[in-house]
Amino acid sequence: MTAVRRLRTGSRAGHRPWPPCRQCCGLALDLGSDRTRVWIAGRPTILDIPAVTFPGAGAAHPIQRGAVIDVPGTARTLDRLLGHRLPRHPRPLVVVTTPVLDGPAYRDRARRAVQVLWPRAVLSVSTARAVALAADADLTRPLLVVDIGAHLTEVVLLVDGAVFDARRAALGTTDLTCAGAPADIGEAVTSMITSMLRQDRTARTAEALGRGPLLAGGGALRPDLVGRLGAGLHAPLRTVPAPHTAALRGAAKILRAAHTHPSTRGTPPPGPALRPR
Repeated sequence: MTAVRRLRTGSRAGHRPWPPCRQCCGLALDLGSDRTRVWIAGRPTILDIPAVTFPGAGAAHPIQRGAVIDVPGTARTLDRLLGHRLPRHPRPLVVVTTPVLDGPAYRDRARRAVQVLWPRAVLSVSTARAVALAADADLTRPLLVVDIGAHLTEVVLLVDGAVFDARRAALGTTDLTCAGAPADIGEAVTSMITSMLRQDRTARTAEALGRGPLLAGGGALRPDLVGRLGAGLHAPLRTVPAPHTAALRGAAKILRAAHTHPSTRGTPPPGPALRPR
């Protein structure tokens, strides 16, 4: 079943307009290991479905631990969710979030999967930067982003909005069913930040930690986990509003800005003018 969440876009409640111009068709996309979330430009809601396909007798997860392991399966998920929701033309501009440390490989596979939507262009943004944008964080100062997803936890230091350092652990909210998992995730985050502090000779990590890490992802909705993080880091934690959709909302901001950039208004790549049905 598709979950629908309302996104604050300035549109009147219940109003689902198409983009006012041919150049404004687009969507923001967050391909998570557990959920696939999409915002379509001009619409006030977020589409949210399990990231699962059924290629045979059972269910399969095409994205695991922050990696796209099944490109055709990911494409089938996108087509199932969006194939009947996008207009026949124009071709959409797509902004997709990507984990920091799987950047090149993830971007390549995500771009290949997104081709099922016949995009005009595909832009990518790191999940950490998208979270910072969603929180309206001050990017002129060093910022620590802790993103606890379903299968993956990333700790990223942003300096002037760019990735300065990053660490990851193959742990997430799906592991919380195991005894001791909250402690394991808390210890992993503490260890990653401690390692960053030791290796950073610029004091930027210490400055960002003093400001308080920005906490996002589904793990930010778990009080037991947040409490362990705060105790382990001895630092204030700032949880992003609606942390499980923060990355998508940041990507949506980039999508709105990208529509005005000249590079997205050029000649579309070769291909059929109409999406096949």
